[in-house]
Amino acid sequence: MSWHATILTLFPEMFPGPLGASLAGRALAEGLWRLETADIRAHGLGRHRAVDDTPFGGGAGMVMRPDVTATALAAHRRADDARPFVYLTPRGRLFTQADARRFAAGRGIVLLCGRYEGLDQRAIEATEAEEISIGDYVLSGGEPAALVLLDACLRLLPGVMGAAASAEEESFAEGLLEYPHYTRPAEWEGRAVPPVLLSGDHAAIRAWRRAESERATRERRPDLWDRYRQGRMAGRHADSAASVATA
Repeated sequence: MSWHATILTLFPEMFPGPLGASLAGRALAEGLWRLETADIRAHGLGRHRAVDDTPFGGGAGMVMRPDVTATALAAHRRADDARPFVYLTPRGRLFTQADARRFAAGRGIVLLCGRYEGLDQRAIEATEAEEISIGDYVLSGGEPAALVLLDACLRLLPGVMGAAASAEEESFAEGLLEYPHYTRPAEWEGRAVPPVLLSGDHAAIRAWRRAESERATRERRPDLWDRYRQGRMAGRHADSAASVATA
């Protein structure tokens, strides 16, 4: 059974968008994953298919109604559907590579793209939605975020990427940013490729790449570097405890 993505949105015409091209598009055509878009407005109320209303307590903007959203979800997700349900919102927890691996390992995902000022909190609680954000900025809606999240997941599916090893060495795979890459020509505009990469010494190349990953992470993402160091320290402590227990 192929990996199944369902997207609840007010703008179904935005999909598959870039996911219909390149590796994801080829995988979609080959049936490695399938995409279902659900138009929330089809479940709207009245002659104008209303999906939003003014916020209680006042304030700017409109809020997506809980009844309309829940009806749209029920129409496209059975009660026994084990796929995770994710609401894409700036208020959510930051999306990580670990999330992408977790979602890709399952049978698929159901995504709700928020609009306006967001979704009525009662609908979030009633559906037990997992609230996720792709970054500390605000978009016009959840659709671009859905494209980002799906792209991160799809490339991890079996058969989508040509080289599985590429995914293992990418940024965030081990909690570090990826090392820099070089290709031909060996010298370009007075800039030479680091000699170690031309040495043929694979152990030295691995050590250089690890050092470069650590340097880039330390300089550019101190938050990741702190977590990486804490993880290494915890691992060393665990190994020491295991050694003592078996001594």
